Amino acid sequence: MGLVLLLILSLVVAAPLAESQVDEWHESSYGVGAEKVTRLHLYLHDMVSGKNPSVVKIADHPNTYNSPGFFGFLAMADDPLTEGPEPTSKTLGRAQGLIAFASREEFTEVMSVNFVFTEGDFKGSSLSILGGNQILQPVREMPIIGGTGVFRFARGFVVAKTYWANVTTHDLIEEYHLTVMHY
Repeated sequence: MGLVLLLILSLVVAAPLAESQVDEWHESSYGVGAEKVTRLHLYLHDMVSGKNPSVVKIADHPNTYNSPGFFGFLAMADDPLTEGPEPTSKTLGRAQGLIAFASREEFTEVMSVNFVFTEGDFKGSSLSILGGNQILQPVREMPIIGGTGVFRFARGFVVAKTYWANVTTHDLIEEYHLTVMHY
């Protein structure tokens, strides 16, 4: 009982502190200003093969590989984001999140991925992408549903296309064009 009381007391004390920090944030230069549009061009390296893959399977179903769309396959990704298509190109960040194959009929990934920027003008910021990626289509569009850092209150869209793919190893490099509206 004492532990529960201590926990409740700490929450009551911490709530006003958190509220004042939010108020300070809104009043600071990091608050909402004029809306901007930023366009980004980068490459995502989705490596399934090798000793250090950037995508790993989490789960599947016994029928997953009998369906044309690998329905039920679930993976975790931590893919490099680079300035150019070459693996040696300058790293800008990481694409980190979940990829699930959600169609029984075609290869459609449902992606819940954060583009976390670790270098350049957007270092310390991120963009959240959530949507379907029909990977066999030549061009795909997915929504940007939020962001952090310089991308607070972000919204926008991603246009992706496969730059290179190895059908044997399932490794691929995707080209991404992002249009982001943010404050």
